[in-house]
Amino acid sequence: MADITLTLSPTATPFPWAALITAYYVSANVKFDVDAAAPSLKTKASTVTDLEAILGELSPLVAQGDSTKQASFVSLAKSLPTVTAYPEVVGALDNLDDHFAYRTFLVGHSITVADLWVWSSLKGNIQALGVLKRNQHVHLSRWYSYIESLPSTQAATTALNDARATKAKSSKTASSFALGLPGAVEGQVVTRFPPEPSGYLHIGHTKAAILNQYFAAMYKGKLLIRFDDTNPAKEKAQFETTILEDLKLLDIKGDSLSHTSDYFKELHEYCVQLLKSGKGYADDTDQMQMRQERMDGIASKRRDSSPEDNLKIFEQMTSGDPAAQGWCIRAKISVDDPNKALRDPVVYRMNLQPHHRTGDKWKVYPTYDFACPIVDSIEGVTHALRTNEYRDRNPQYDWMQEALGLRKTTIWDFSRVNFVYTLLSKRKLLWFVQQGLVQGWDDPRFPTVRGIRRRGLTIEALKQYMLSQGPSQATIMLEWDSIWALNKKIIDPIAPRYWAIEKKDLVKVTLEGQSSVEAKVQPLHKKNPDVGEKTTVYGPEIYLDQEDGASFDDNEEITLMDWGNAIVKSKTKSASGTIESIVMTLHLSGDFKKTKKKITWLAAPSDAHPLVPVTLIDYDYLISKKKLEEDDDVKDFVTPQTEFRTPAFSDANILKVKKGDIIQFERKGYFICDRAAEDGKEAEFVKIPDGKAASLASKAAGAGGAVPPEKVDVVPKAKGGAKGGWGKSGPPSAAKSPAN
Repeated sequence: MADITLTLSPTATPFPWAALITAYYVSANVKFDVDAAAPSLKTKASTVTDLEAILGELSPLVAQGDSTKQASFVSLAKSLPTVTAYPEVVGALDNLDDHFAYRTFLVGHSITVADLWVWSSLKGNIQALGVLKRNQHVHLSRWYSYIESLPSTQAATTALNDARATKAKSSKTASSFALGLPGAVEGQVVTRFPPEPSGYLHIGHTKAAILNQYFAAMYKGKLLIRFDDTNPAKEKAQFETTILEDLKLLDIKGDSLSHTSDYFKELHEYCVQLLKSGKGYADDTDQMQMRQERMDGIASKRRDSSPEDNLKIFEQMTSGDPAAQGWCIRAKISVDDPNKALRDPVVYRMNLQPHHRTGDKWKVYPTYDFACPIVDSIEGVTHALRTNEYRDRNPQYDWMQEALGLRKTTIWDFSRVNFVYTLLSKRKLLWFVQQGLVQGWDDPRFPTVRGIRRRGLTIEALKQYMLSQGPSQATIMLEWDSIWALNKKIIDPIAPRYWAIEKKDLVKVTLEGQSSVEAKVQPLHKKNPDVGEKTTVYGPEIYLDQEDGASFDDNEEITLMDWGNAIVKSKTKSASGTIESIVMTLHLSGDFKKTKKKITWLAAPSDAHPLVPVTLIDYDYLISKKKLEEDDDVKDFVTPQTEFRTPAFSDANILKVKKGDIIQFERKGYFICDRAAEDGKEAEFVKIPDGKAASLASKAAGAGGAVPPEKVDVVPKAKGGAKGGWGKSGPPSAAKSPAN
């Protein structure tokens, strides 16, 4: 609405969420002004500055419900921000959760002001959000997530975040993520992401990549992608291809692509300059001895060699002269500086192995610590973002640029991402690949970009999570639950719903009152008709999960989802106590609100309506210890079984699902299609953790030695196993089927 403009400060406390969300919902103009003392609404007729009056002006523009009910919820919305006592907060949320048990919206059958304002009040109440995160209010959480997923709500929150970021970057004293980059000038900022082409990108790398792109975009600058290819012994061209593919998956696009090897000639010249100026020297000290001398603050016997002698040896190294084997070039910074990174670090080494780009042209190669500050300066990088594990080496970075007379680059460091039960070491991950304990670098149990994508983590969730980490300098072990809970918020509003029944001990049910087979069209997502439709088959014989059948009491009335109520008449058990069959009588006039059990089911197969075999796959952590210490041997902490495969049936609707599609098998969880049902192959679905971990500890902690997946006797998870985290499953049990 071009004739209505809402102005408010992005830093207002408490923030007027109701005004912002409502304004975006009715398409009013919104202007953020950090100097605005109070929110104001300008219309053709007047300008209103009182918040309640602003809401009064916007209210009539939203669909109206029952006036009495709407008024009571509006009153609740006004009172919620003042509710701080924990029992009162829980009581209010309990009441709302009960209200949403059988309702989509607060009032009527569409969004009203009540929905927008109550949601806004919850958004602004930290205690209420904390209680909601415990996932005890499933109906309220479903409604909250839906309002949050509205395009208008998303646009409002994005605009607010952008406004806060714009405010942040104008701060002249800023040196943190929340306040922008120090000394940054709009239009002149250049960041870089310099991966080494020696492996696959993992979740730790994504934070650096995302932050570099974020700040480049924030300041309307440039992002450079540069391959740090200074070690021919480790690097391969194939990894460059996979890294670029991973960056594309992350939707990260650089303004230019380069290689450190593009500058080998310049780097060699800078090394010569270093030697000529007496700021470097050639050294043939044994590696172990050199390490000990640096630790003890002892000068190398070669430290005072003349520039002429040093240059002569460097020439021999450059030509590949066998006589120069074992020599290196060191920067002459300090012998005994308290910061050991400054104790004459190595800057050039001899290596006769061909380089994957330059072949055998070069016989000497710069170290990362020498090449990085030089190439950063040459390429115009203004801000070098590095994890704080490099902090001790930051003075070394500065020394290199100063010693060589190069343009200075500002270093901005941030904490490294570490997750519990997760290995980020390329060497250790490679060991799992080589031992056949995983399928490859894209295994869903791996923290590689390909692995987590295959596990069902969305790029949007990954970006939001990494940006939410902000400027923290603390090195901590993060739990997986938060990122998966965020992922659930993103996929829940759009994931189509299907049903699956486990093959093991499935229960056949005869339904009295249904004589024929019929098919009806149902929505794939009851809250989002845009997702599409599916065909549900109804017949006189249906299948249920053993766990459901075993839970029924005689004469109990249950609800068959998308059908109606039925009464349990009789059950037949095997000698072992397994339920083999059940007889029920349909009671479609029964009140589903009064039943305790809502059950998924599938009609027995027929030629016209076959059932489709599928496999549901769940995973545990690869290691059984939360954090491996330096002296821990990974072999001692390998989880004995990490893959759990459950054969199941679904209906023919599942044949339309493609590889990579994210769906929900109702009452079983969210899944990503890892292999579609085509070319005679059975469809496979990998379970996506939803953040609702029953325990933060791996269920296999302390278990025995490693067993390759193909050699494991596959058994289902026990009832009650953890459902969240990084794929934590319950302890193996051959007697029970997975919990729904």
